[in-house]
Amino acid sequence: MEDSLHQPQRQSSIGILILFVDTVQKWGRGLWPIAVIWLFKFDELNKVYLLLGSILVVIIIGIVAYLKYLNFTFYLDKENEEFIISEGILNKTKTIIQLDKIQQVDINQSLIQRLIGVYELNVDTAGSAKKEGKIKAISHSLALVLKERLLESDKKTAFLSEEQVVMETESAEKDSFIKISFLSLLKVGITSNYVKTLGLILAFFMTVYENSKNFLAESEFKEEQFDAYVAQRSVISSIVLFFIVMFALVLIINLLRVVFKYFDYKVAKQNGSLFLTFGLLSTKNTIVKPEKVQITTITSNYFQKKMNILEIKIKQATSSDKENSKTVIEIPGCNKTEKEAIFDLLFGKIPQKGVVLKPNYRKLVFSIFLSMLLPVIAFFAFAKFIQPAFFDYAYGVLLYLLFVGVIVYFGFQNNRLYINDDFIIKQVGAWDIDNMIIEPSKIQAITTSQLFWHKKADIGSIIIHTAGGNLAFQLGDFSTVKHYVNLWLYKIETSNNNWM
Repeated sequence: MEDSLHQPQRQSSIGILILFVDTVQKWGRGLWPIAVIWLFKFDELNKVYLLLGSILVVIIIGIVAYLKYLNFTFYLDKENEEFIISEGILNKTKTIIQLDKIQQVDINQSLIQRLIGVYELNVDTAGSAKKEGKIKAISHSLALVLKERLLESDKKTAFLSEEQVVMETESAEKDSFIKISFLSLLKVGITSNYVKTLGLILAFFMTVYENSKNFLAESEFKEEQFDAYVAQRSVISSIVLFFIVMFALVLIINLLRVVFKYFDYKVAKQNGSLFLTFGLLSTKNTIVKPEKVQITTITSNYFQKKMNILEIKIKQATSSDKENSKTVIEIPGCNKTEKEAIFDLLFGKIPQKGVVLKPNYRKLVFSIFLSMLLPVIAFFAFAKFIQPAFFDYAYGVLLYLLFVGVIVYFGFQNNRLYINDDFIIKQVGAWDIDNMIIEPSKIQAITTSQLFWHKKADIGSIIIHTAGGNLAFQLGDFSTVKHYVNLWLYKIETSNNNWM
């Protein structure tokens, strides 16, 4: 296996089916308007020509998929320590990835891949905004061996045989020291992501509403009948019913998302790293190396604390904040003991909160002005000068002020920066409380700022830059901030630790 990896290899032959499905998906995204027109004008089309055209499209897609298979090769360049992928039909490309730049290697398996017995291998580096290397159809044993080679940072270490790699991985899967139970996933599903899920639901309903206008206009639906129905019901009962329905949808969608995504979540130790495997229909396994971890976040809220669960999010080096949100590794449903076991492996110790920095009261005043006063002023200005009918909904302003006021207050109360010799912990959040943890050795740059009218009050802001994102704290004691900035910069300059 070791020698074969240094020779150009193709994907698994059965992977042609995966490439066919992938090509259908790509073409479908580009040709769906034509398909929609055909659907609505189906009765007017010549069925023979439609059938022949469909068969021709399928044949063309099959030829394209086969040519993709023939022209896709990958191998390891042992002399230059590079992983090389060649692909393309007419426009051929060659991707060269230096082994020491590889940040993460994931082995995934979608439902279709599971049915035909192949896996997908993704290679990610710190300097790219997307997956630099992707092999869509590869055997499990070859994927494990290739992953071991790509993530091997010590060139002097003897290579393991294929059998040893497979046995070691299977042993890690069996000897998991953390297994997230189905009950824990249910707890996470009903206690997290309310706002995000609600936003998705509202966006869905707005899209359905806009697209159904023309249909309703052409149907026998009478707007007067709808108005009469609504008039029979009180405004309060309608609002209550709306919130009950939305709350139920949020819970159901959250539960389904969490269970399908994180089912059978296992965390194991493998060569000093975290080995993660999870997924119901689409399975994924990945390795988290402690030296590559940039920011670790603990998230919990009131209900999760009562249920003794929390979520851990791990950020590794990425090229942009947008990509960060997509590549965060999440471990849901951990209890306190499991959290400490994970942190002991990642950091060698349990992070403790040290000196605390609190934001000045001016931050609260500014948040009130920006989040409460400005929107209210804009509402009444719009109602007075543009649409007086909005005054009928003025009672909603009180509800808005109460809701946002609570969020702003608790957000200010939970906004803290904790500092000790080994860790920097930023706490933030109104309902979901995030504790973002970084090690001073992972700092790449530090930005401090102070507005001239803040000098007398001795307050200012700091942004800590890492390869996994930034950590910002505003309007804290500036003298204390500068003291720790000088200390961190000194440690970075005198330390031999690498940020990844």
